[in-house]
Amino acid sequence: MLSLLAACVFFLAIHVVISGSPLRRAIVATTGEPAYLGLFSLLSLGGMVWLVIAYARASRAWLWTAPVALRWAAPPLVLVAFLFVVIGLTTPSPTAAGGESRLDRDDAARGILRVTRHPFLWGVALWAATHLALNGDVASLTLFGSLLMLALIGPLLIDGKRRRAFGPKWSRFAAQTSNVPFAAIAAGRNQLRLGEIGTWRVLAALAAWALVLSTHRWMFGVSALPR
Repeated sequence: MLSLLAACVFFLAIHVVISGSPLRRAIVATTGEPAYLGLFSLLSLGGMVWLVIAYARASRAWLWTAPVALRWAAPPLVLVAFLFVVIGLTTPSPTAAGGESRLDRDDAARGILRVTRHPFLWGVALWAATHLALNGDVASLTLFGSLLMLALIGPLLIDGKRRRAFGPKWSRFAAQTSNVPFAAIAAGRNQLRLGEIGTWRVLAALAAWALVLSTHRWMFGVSALPR
C-alpha cells in the first residue's frame, strides 16, 4: 500500500509541481522544450507503470459495495469516457502540447472542442469516477481518487499556463469554448456540430471500448460486465 501511495504522489507531483507550475519554465530554459517533453514523457510513463504494478500488489480493505444498478450503468458510462478520450486525443487542439499555433485560427474551437476544450481529461475524470464508485476498497480509492483529482485539476493548470503565455489569443479561444462540458453551448457561446467530430473518431472510440470490455477479465482479472 505504501508503494501505491508513493506512486500516486509521484504521478501527481510531476503533473502539478513540475508541469503545472513556473518550475516548468525554469527546466525548459535549461534543457530546451524537446528535451523537457521527452523527459516528462518518460517520467509519466514510468509513473503509470509504477501505479499499475503497485495497485496490483496492494492489499484490499473494503469500504463499500457498489450497488447492482451502478454495475449496469458502468459500461455505458465508460463508453462516454472512451468517446471523450479517443476523440480528444485525435482532435487537434490549442490545449495540447504543440497545438499552440491553432490559437491563430478563427475556427480553433471545432468538433469536440465545442463541447469542452479538455475532452481527454474529462474522459479520464469520468472513467476514474466510475471505477472509484465501483471498487470500494482503499487501494482503488487511492488510485482512482488520485487520477480523478488530477483530471479535474489539469484543465485549470493548462488554462492558466496558456493564459499567461498567449494572453489575448487564448482569451479569444477560451471565450468560444468551456472547460465544463456543454457550458459554452448552453451559454450560447458555441453550437453543437456533431458532423465536425468525425465518424472515424467515434468508431475508433467504440472499437477501443469494445476491445477493453471483452478483454477486461483477461487483463485485470475481473469482468467489466455486470453479473
